[in-house]
Amino acid sequence: MTNSFDDVRSRLRAGDIPGAVRSLRPLADTAPLRDLTDEVRALAEAVGFDDLARAAKKASRKPGDAQRLYDFGYLCIERGLAFPAIPALREALRLSPGARPVLSELVAAFEAEDRHAEAAAVLLRHEAVLEPWPGGYLLAYNSLLAGDLATGRDRTARLPEPADSTWAWAHERLRGMVSRAEAASRTAPLDRTDLRGWQFALTGTLLGTLSPYGFEVMTGRYAYFGDSYGACRRGLDRLATALDIAGHRPTAVSALPGRSDRILALAAADLLGLPLEPYAPGRPGTLVVAYDLSDHDPEVLAELRDRAPGQVLYEHASRWTEPAAVPADFSTLQRQVGSEPWGEQLGAEGRGPADSRPEAEIARDIVTADPSADPGDGEGPVDGEAAFRDFVTAIAPLWLTSGSRAPINSTGPVQSNRF
Repeated sequence: MTNSFDDVRSRLRAGDIPGAVRSLRPLADTAPLRDLTDEVRALAEAVGFDDLARAAKKASRKPGDAQRLYDFGYLCIERGLAFPAIPALREALRLSPGARPVLSELVAAFEAEDRHAEAAAVLLRHEAVLEPWPGGYLLAYNSLLAGDLATGRDRTARLPEPADSTWAWAHERLRGMVSRAEAASRTAPLDRTDLRGWQFALTGTLLGTLSPYGFEVMTGRYAYFGDSYGACRRGLDRLATALDIAGHRPTAVSALPGRSDRILALAAADLLGLPLEPYAPGRPGTLVVAYDLSDHDPEVLAELRDRAPGQVLYEHASRWTEPAAVPADFSTLQRQVGSEPWGEQLGAEGRGPADSRPEAEIARDIVTADPSADPGDGEGPVDGEAAFRDFVTAIAPLWLTSGSRAPINSTGPVQSNRF
């Protein structure tokens, strides 16, 4: 096993901390705990996490001590390094069966790593010791994020009303997820490739388009996406279709503060035949337009957490690896990184300058663009208009409902490759 850590150590000596972490990740679940804690200790010392380094040192000396393993795992999670916490906490739970604090931290580590099926499985094995709040809630929640609608639905139905009102939001979120999943399942498979179905079920976001490239590894998401005017127009056309089917008619369009937001808002106002108004928090009946919500100040996003009556939040390009603090009601596409059609463009001779034309001129290019779908590589399902309309018809009664826009910091059951 020592040789397996050679790459971790060489990267650490070179000062490449992110590279060392990436090299350690695939080794964590199978490495002896003493070796794993030694490597984490070296990482912690390199970045000045003295508390984690001390905990790792103690756990390394006595890897059969449940308390030391718990302390190590807890600090790993606190320091944003959840994956080495999992084997340590798993062993701590074996050494102290049914210990709720250990179980809770192990579930937190699984959640941080998007390993929801494993979180649900360990909760099921210890269901006898779970209290409804938060234990029963975590079981239902992780079951849904793992794609297990049957268990998620069943455990949500079993949950009593929380005695502590601070859990009321979580109860409402679970019931909303189950209701949306049941609506989506009328026309969508809700399997591990159904990105649109699960995106709506988990967040209430209606996903306008799916990537037609590399479906086997990306399942409808983009890794890098160089945007186009046609893609912007196609997203707005799908939004118009969804609003029409849902019978919802905004009274105006407003843009979040940003050049790209204003360009899209101008195009949306033109295509939907609506007036353009300045953005104001809490303004009812307006279509709020953003190019990428992740680009915005947390204070602006906090204003959008609770829907104003009749308000629709539209986002063109959602950053699925770093989801915004507020999910949009409608998102055209999901990408990891990319560039706007009017932004700096990467070409054979490096980056070209951004388009400096007036915003109204660029918006006109969106309005007049060809909205035809990119045929892609032909390996994935066809993202046709009929299927999109059927899906919107099935979920329309639950789309744009009142209440809070609750974020989910997880990709859910549908996984995609990252780079």
